[in-house]
Amino acid sequence: MSASESREAPRLPRTGPLPRPTSPAEAREYLQAEAFAAPNVQTVVFTATEFTSICPRTGQPDFGSVVIEYIPAELCLESKALKFYLWSYRNEGAFCEALAARIADDIVHAIQPRGVRVAVHQNVRGGIALVATAVRGTAP
Repeated sequence: MSASESREAPRLPRTGPLPRPTSPAEAREYLQAEAFAAPNVQTVVFTATEFTSICPRTGQPDFGSVVIEYIPAELCLESKALKFYLWSYRNEGAFCEALAARIADDIVHAIQPRGVRVAVHQNVRGGIALVATAVRGTAP
């Protein structure tokens, strides 16, 4: 057995405060580890209204929301793991478009849904609002 096969999947604590995520790459492993068997549902929608990342040009925070819609195959995302994952972007410098694409790709990595749509909405700055959408598979 290789070292990666013997390594136990990361798990979040069942109660108490969550540890602070060190990076989106680390946090995406929790998305996969905490996923659960999908019940008979056709679509799941999460709306995260307190999403924060960092502008890669100015270093200032970008505030907004993320809407994740997906069609489950075998697994569903666990909401606490998703909250942990989205929190990992708080200190991440990235453009809105890159965030939508990366979040969609990480959800595909974690649960292999039939389809996923991720819309990242950045709050108005300088009179301009921005929404970036990434779709993978069959759009919900």
